[in-house]
Amino acid sequence: MNLYKIGKALCSVILYPMYRIKIVGKKNIPAEGPVIICSNHISNVDPPVVGITSSRNIYFLAKEELFKNPVIGGILKKVHAFPIKRGMRDRNALRKGLDILKEGHALGLFPEGTRQENGEIGKGLAGAGFFALRSEAAIVPCAIIGPYKKFKKLKVVYGEPIDMTEYREQKASAQVVTDRIMEEIRQLHKIHQS
Repeated sequence: MNLYKIGKALCSVILYPMYRIKIVGKKNIPAEGPVIICSNHISNVDPPVVGITSSRNIYFLAKEELFKNPVIGGILKKVHAFPIKRGMRDRNALRKGLDILKEGHALGLFPEGTRQENGEIGKGLAGAGFFALRSEAAIVPCAIIGPYKKFKKLKVVYGEPIDMTEYREQKASAQVVTDRIMEEIRQLHKIHQS
């Protein structure tokens, strides 16, 4: 058993009862082929929550600073995380993300780039649009509806894949595509908030 499976099992045992996690739309995640799961970001716990509620093993981008600690960095690499330099165009991270998608894996992104602790959904950065346009991946929006409070219900909603055909054919800008993805996340959040 690899460390990803062990981590997923441990996080499931802890997080499902602690936050009474309810999943909606899990069937919207394609069973195979490249997929990008784009979620809003409200807590440091979001990556493991998306990881345990998804039917796919997910590769996540994580801020470079986390990898400077050799213990944490070593664990992150074993659970499919890879570093990105925030606030600048990180060619290595972009290349690594595209390679993951070419190999048919799932990539997890939080387009806002930072947590929105007030629960609002902020503006997304162009990186999500970049990956969507430069790959053939299915784009699955995800809304985490909190807040994270012990024994209060947390909802994770996966929407239907967003059709990227028109955006790819018209060579739309990465920011336009990210804005569309964020709008889908907002709609999921609004519809499933109750």
